[in-house]
Amino acid sequence: MIGSIILVELVRRFLNRVGRKWALARHLVEHCTRPMFLMAVLVAINVVFGPGMLGASPAQLALAGTIDRVLGLVTIAAATWVIVEATFALTDVVLDRLMLIEGERNRRARRMMTQIGLVRRIAAAVIVVIAIGAMLFSFPQVRALGAGLLASAGIAGAIVGIAAQPTIGNALAGLQLAFSDAIRLDDVVVVEKEWGRIEELTLTYVVLRLWDERRLVLPVSYFTQNPFENWTRHGSRVLAVVLLRVDWSVPTKKLREALYEFLQGNPLWDQKDWILQVTDVLPNGLVELRALMSAADSSSAWDLKCDVREFLVDFVRDNYPESLPRFRVETPESRAEGTVK
Repeated sequence: MIGSIILVELVRRFLNRVGRKWALARHLVEHCTRPMFLMAVLVAINVVFGPGMLGASPAQLALAGTIDRVLGLVTIAAATWVIVEATFALTDVVLDRLMLIEGERNRRARRMMTQIGLVRRIAAAVIVVIAIGAMLFSFPQVRALGAGLLASAGIAGAIVGIAAQPTIGNALAGLQLAFSDAIRLDDVVVVEKEWGRIEELTLTYVVLRLWDERRLVLPVSYFTQNPFENWTRHGSRVLAVVLLRVDWSVPTKKLREALYEFLQGNPLWDQKDWILQVTDVLPNGLVELRALMSAADSSSAWDLKCDVREFLVDFVRDNYPESLPRFRVETPESRAEGTVK
């Protein structure tokens, strides 16, 4: 046991030194150190331990057999742990490279990150199920029942399928979302009138990090059965919209010139699209102005929208106070005088 621990420690130190230049070695050390120590100890015990070590009496042989079976089960569990962690280490190498990608290729990188994350969870689940099966079939009683279990597998499978229908549906929905490119990690979405980013995407649920740092957890099937907005599916660039309702006397051209001058000095504007238009005359007698400005991403668009709204409010109030919103009322006296108040 001491020799196996020393051997694993030497390998760990070697990989730790090599990991400065080799990413896989670094991730293997991060993921596999503890399971490999456990595996080394168990392998050493299995090599040394024998059924006759505790004695030759029937009770001692039975105890030795029990210990040997427990060692076998724990060894299978440790080997499963090592395999799962090694799989995670291999995929982490790819994920590290994808996280460094920016610009136009970032959307494709986030899609691959989402798919890899789901696939490795499925792989881990399959490995664990196989390990549990190996543990069960290490018992002679279970092997004897194998034929009967296989004969009734159709009925049992139907019963389990009906009972686990929501879980299976969520898992299939998760795969559908990942490989259909509907949503990806770090996508900006609007769900249930809440704005946020996809923080975690699993086979059963999606975690949405909202703008105020709250977390909205939804089942994966929600995104396949309900409409939602994805602001970054084909790109992160969005338009900011500001609506301003003012009096008819507002000088639209002056306001348009002032807005353009303000945008040129605002770093949140991406220097591409902007416009100020009179979009409607409301029933209450006000004129609706709509300002459109483009930004690099949704966060910048929100901040730019707030800046523009504040600028327009201040500009109209300070320079054209007569254009502030007002309501006109026609009374019998004003109708007789030919005026409107």
